[in-house]
Amino acid sequence: MMTEVRLHGRGGQGVVSAAQLLADAAVLEGKYVQAFPEFGAERAGAPITAYARLSDQPIEIHSSITDPDVVMVVDRSMAYFRGTAQGLAGDGCFVCNFDGPPEELRSKLGLGPSVEVIALDATGIALKSLGKDYPNTPMLGALLKATGIVGFHSVEEALGQRFRGIVLSGNEEAFRLGYRGGSS
Repeated sequence: MMTEVRLHGRGGQGVVSAAQLLADAAVLEGKYVQAFPEFGAERAGAPITAYARLSDQPIEIHSSITDPDVVMVVDRSMAYFRGTAQGLAGDGCFVCNFDGPPEELRSKLGLGPSVEVIALDATGIALKSLGKDYPNTPMLGALLKATGIVGFHSVEEALGQRFRGIVLSGNEEAFRLGYRGGSS
């Protein structure tokens, strides 16, 4: 079985890093993966889409993801962009950096009742844990809690391979708080 994840955000928020961390965690579990970005203008603040595919079997598809199983929206200003939910599987999962109720997102985006909608104030968590607005790791925690597509400890190990020192401890805290803080 293959799971396809599409991530939306803006340059500088760690969207590409989140896709790569998800893929790194899956590799640690012996899965086949793809993780890749799609850029427009390569500058801070520009819209960015990143993709991750995870599978127990070799992956033979080599294209962007148009019908994702999971969508993660890292930038809260993109919460109501209809394009973020485009193609989302009918029984998929929509995880968004949003400090309002999940039902508001469901209504504004026209998401059906079978789509799981998770809202998380990832910006607030990032500011508390990291002192900066890097909402990618709390969002990764919420995504993992909602989907279970990789193990909690696998993501912790992937974080440890990517970061060191105070940056690692801040990201670990942000990830744990995101994992515990999602509401549905």
